[in-house]
Amino acid sequence: MENLLEVDDFSVSFGRNEPRSEVVHHISFEIKAGEKLALVGESGSGKSVTALSILRLHEKGLVHYPSGEIRFQNKNLLNCSSREIRQIRGKEISMIFQEPMTSLNPVYPIGQQLVEPLLIHEGMSYELAKKKMLELLERTGIPEPDKRFGAFPHMLSGGQRQRVMIAMALACRPKLLIADEPTTALDVTIQLQILELLEEMQKECGMAVLLITHDLNIVRRFADRVCVMQKGKLVEQNNTDQLFDNPKNSYTIHLLNSQPEPRQDNISIDYQNQIPLMEGKQLNCIFETKSGFLFNRKISKLKAVDEANLKIYAGETLGIVGESGSGKTTLGMCLLRLQSCEGEIYFSNQPIHHLKEKQVRPFRKDFQVVFQDPYSSLSPRMTIEQIIGEGLEIHFPHFNKKQRYERILKILDEVGLEENMLSRYPHEFSGGQRQRIAIARVVILEPKLILLDEPTSALDVSVQKQVLELLKNLQQKHQMSYLFISHDLKVIRAMAHRVIVMKNGQFVEQGDTETLFSRPQQSYTQTLLHAALFK
Repeated sequence: MENLLEVDDFSVSFGRNEPRSEVVHHISFEIKAGEKLALVGESGSGKSVTALSILRLHEKGLVHYPSGEIRFQNKNLLNCSSREIRQIRGKEISMIFQEPMTSLNPVYPIGQQLVEPLLIHEGMSYELAKKKMLELLERTGIPEPDKRFGAFPHMLSGGQRQRVMIAMALACRPKLLIADEPTTALDVTIQLQILELLEEMQKECGMAVLLITHDLNIVRRFADRVCVMQKGKLVEQNNTDQLFDNPKNSYTIHLLNSQPEPRQDNISIDYQNQIPLMEGKQLNCIFETKSGFLFNRKISKLKAVDEANLKIYAGETLGIVGESGSGKTTLGMCLLRLQSCEGEIYFSNQPIHHLKEKQVRPFRKDFQVVFQDPYSSLSPRMTIEQIIGEGLEIHFPHFNKKQRYERILKILDEVGLEENMLSRYPHEFSGGQRQRIAIARVVILEPKLILLDEPTSALDVSVQKQVLELLKNLQQKHQMSYLFISHDLKVIRAMAHRVIVMKNGQFVEQGDTETLFSRPQQSYTQTLLHAALFK
């Protein structure tokens, strides 16, 4: 079978003046017609830079190609004129971007954006283009496509927006589809649906797919061959099964070994007689939304948490899993009195549900939060020393400056950071380092309970494993409890002693981790496990 795309001794550098920064170094690979090739590696490895170079989507004048060629059907794309490359984009080669919300134009209905490739490349009439795109939307699983056609991007869910992007990319039946992290921000069940849809459309259209991802579970499920990138270099490529079963390069071995392993340590808790650290009884949280004008406004109610009862014990990790909108985060915020709700909440056997905010403040030291995105939760105007030490000034006012600094140095060492970082700002750190700073900020207060809300979802696999190991070590050292919220079941299995499965604000199933993973009782839990672990 002939090669559809050939990347030969290809390098990329950025900069308007010499010396320029070279980010991709002499890589070579090919994609055959109808083949599924995965390009994997951690953030900064050059995956997306390479993919964007195929369609020449980098800023002109800033990007340079010191060596090599990119040949599509024996034509060097790097030598194409602007007009020639525009004729190839969308028609011969299409791309699905990582975040559809930023890729779709927010001021135009999706229908207007969907028909654009057909109007430009196929010369169709608007009516015929609309008819074809409605059929394609239905194929991609969009409910009531005729009604969705006039909707704006913000009116669709993440999974629906990604399906719209897929429909747009497939409109002209391209020979090559580049999918850049197409499932990263989606729930596990939606991830599986998107992969199955891509596979189905790939077989039907006979197109090749270049899948860019750092999720090795998805790669093993989807790809025929794999190329592994590290620091702009292609370090290994092979058939999928051979690469997973017998990796040659040390970095590939490191990536494969970075997958979270099931938690092995057991803790002794007398669930019948021991008093829980935190308990929620009959918790209900209702959100009201209003629509219409003035006196004709309609009020609809959404029950985000529905009659929830749970207990968290000292020293244990309780995992909460479920899809987006299941109520996981809302439940956690209710327990920590960061979201109003009905029901009873007890901390160390003391009722706190009836307390006013001022009365709750003394408890804040004992239950803290690590948020999903550390970059948005850390103040960009504060140094790392100020960020980590801020809580000490509030909750330990009797500490003098020297005592505060000693405590900061101690926690910095515990989370694997160095003293010379204290004068720097959050934007100067990687995602993994920022998450360590966020963890240090709460652990320094010696809390009894930490709510961890998707703390590793934005991290590469090796960094994710480092952060999970750090959290385990800190838990054992300080005897803290974790309420761990995630839709990544592999992470939950690596961290939690017990698990609660949520759907539509209700508890579907709960139990100790290994029992629930090995013998799930409810069909929804079985569906989640199948989607996440491809069982």
